[in-house]
Amino acid sequence: MKQIVIAERVCLIGHIVSMVFGLVGILLVVPHPEIIMDLSEVGQTAMQWSMAGGGVVYMILGTAAVALYAYRTLGLRLWLAFMLPSVLISLTSELLGTSTGFPFGHYTYLSGLGYKIAGLVPFTIPLSWFYLGCASYLLARAGLEVDKKPSLLRHAGAVALGSLLLTSWDFVLDPAMSQTALPFWYWHQPGAFFGMPYQNFVGWLGTGCVFMTVAALLWRNTPIQLQGWQLNLPLIVYLSNFAFATVMSLAAGFSIPVLLGLLLGTTPAVLLWWKAQSTSTPASLESTTKEMQAAEVRVALK
Repeated sequence: MKQIVIAERVCLIGHIVSMVFGLVGILLVVPHPEIIMDLSEVGQTAMQWSMAGGGVVYMILGTAAVALYAYRTLGLRLWLAFMLPSVLISLTSELLGTSTGFPFGHYTYLSGLGYKIAGLVPFTIPLSWFYLGCASYLLARAGLEVDKKPSLLRHAGAVALGSLLLTSWDFVLDPAMSQTALPFWYWHQPGAFFGMPYQNFVGWLGTGCVFMTVAALLWRNTPIQLQGWQLNLPLIVYLSNFAFATVMSLAAGFSIPVLLGLLLGTTPAVLLWWKAQSTSTPASLESTTKEMQAAEVRVALK
């Protein structure tokens, strides 16, 4: 287990570092290519790597970090019960979207995000749905105490809130990734929300709700007992990806999407994390309490 924790942390750090390199490349090197000439040989190699495959690497490392975390904290079955639906359902939505326009609108992926499945969707895209979706859903599920006080309303609320967190990230990411000088996809008919059609957000909410509902049904017989500190990685993953999208959007002059994302994404995510911290019972305290209760019973029997 120690080796898994180390690998998880290495992947998380690599995920964040790759995003930083990507930001430097997109925001500094692309507009000012002469910067590369002033770097050392190592620096030039690092920037060339970042520009050639940084987008692919940061999503693979993010996927690996969350997959290792889910395997370690939830177990193999529950990890796969979330990962498989999220990847397969999001890939189906993306393939439909890029070929028919449903459910997001008409758009096309450009280069920079890896090999395209069926020539339409980069393989990294459904991976990003998984790792951001898992982080969002776990924060919502723990914050709403679904497993401590289970009810249909709490389950539905966790799915809705998890999908909202996921969609709020796209509020900020999509304008910067599709409307700037180095786009990764483009809209055939730019919409009213900073180039994006409102249909896109309906598609994001719907896709997130579908695979989170499937995961919730597959998890229904196994309560997820995570201590508050075990939600640190989901929060870090969510906030670091939101920060990446924020820097991109602000650099492109898109401030309103960032404000919406802060209101509907990061603020609820932090509040849900904080709520889980305040309501969790440390394992050692819980164990001590049980031992004290058992001792009291033995004394009473005597």
